[in-house]
Amino acid sequence: MPPPGVPAEELLIAKFRGHARRLFWSALILIGACGATAFFYGNLPAPFQDWMLLSAAALVVVLLVVVPFVVWHSRTVTVTTRRVIVHHGVGSRNRREMSHARGYTIGVRRGPLQRLWGVGTITLSNGVDEPLRLANVPTVTLVHETLADQIEVSQILAHRDAQSGSELPGEF
Repeated sequence: MPPPGVPAEELLIAKFRGHARRLFWSALILIGACGATAFFYGNLPAPFQDWMLLSAAALVVVLLVVVPFVVWHSRTVTVTTRRVIVHHGVGSRNRREMSHARGYTIGVRRGPLQRLWGVGTITLSNGVDEPLRLANVPTVTLVHETLADQIEVSQILAHRDAQSGSELPGEF
């Protein structure tokens, strides 16, 4: 712990993305598109040509595999010792932050399928700003405990710094 009055260094605690279970159907489509292309290549009926098959397969892979992966990969959550930062967006990046020292409530929701996969949705609300929703958080209980601990530590440090700053020089 830093001495009173000295700002604490911001350290990275965790950086994660939503659970990759959303990519399950994309993986099946990729396997199916590769299998169908290999099976039909060279065996197409008379009016169709192989370049048409390859073009259709490429289009399916780009739209149903690559685009969902890029969207999933573009959303990251970073937890530091001072704040929670959410980045998302493919073309333009959006960023939202919530400070631990300011305090917020933590809500956790887990449906039956989320329990099966070990994930959940965390909602952070400070009562002033729009709630920050973290969907499909892997190991949700660990992230919940970490956030609760960080709020407590940040509030203790803020209180300690406020108490040490209120003393006049020369007083004990």
